[in-house]
Amino acid sequence: MTFQKRIHLYGHVSAQPTALAQIFGAEVSGVAIAESDLAIFAINPSAGIDQATIDLWQALSDFQLPRLVLVNELAGSDSDFEDAVMLANRVFDQLVTPYLVLHSDTGEPIALISLDTLEIIDYRNTPPQTSMSEPEHQDLVSEFRSEYLEEIAAAGEDAFVNGLLFPAIPIVVANGMGIDIVKRYISALH
Repeated sequence: MTFQKRIHLYGHVSAQPTALAQIFGAEVSGVAIAESDLAIFAINPSAGIDQATIDLWQALSDFQLPRLVLVNELAGSDSDFEDAVMLANRVFDQLVTPYLVLHSDTGEPIALISLDTLEIIDYRNTPPQTSMSEPEHQDLVSEFRSEYLEEIAAAGEDAFVNGLLFPAIPIVVANGMGIDIVKRYISALH
């Protein structure tokens, strides 16, 4: 028997919120649903986070529900992943960033670097290509990596599943960036 996860999507999504929800097997919702297995909050760095979304986050805090924050609408935007995470840290709870965005020469988000393994996942090809990062990338992310590893060690191994640790994942639907990572978090739920 397959366990059907109850996933609800909240927050600002592009013009097609149901399309994003379908990618993750989620239902779009405007009310806090405590019986969820996972709450996904989508935020757009250019639009910010509205009060209704903040209120939904706070309402779900009482239930220690696993929550993910997806930072979408990154392509073609002046705002970036780090800006969105800083804002979310102020209005939600402290988030962790297991991956950071790498951009092309034109500024488009094309890859993610894992702060755990320092591997780069390049989404310019299908399927995405994974390779070890170069020393200059490792130097650029070293402070972020130290902070991330400290937070993971302090929170414990099952912190996400137990609703105690909230990962922020950058996604770009057009090239699939981050979609595979979100699906891995979903599959970690029991």
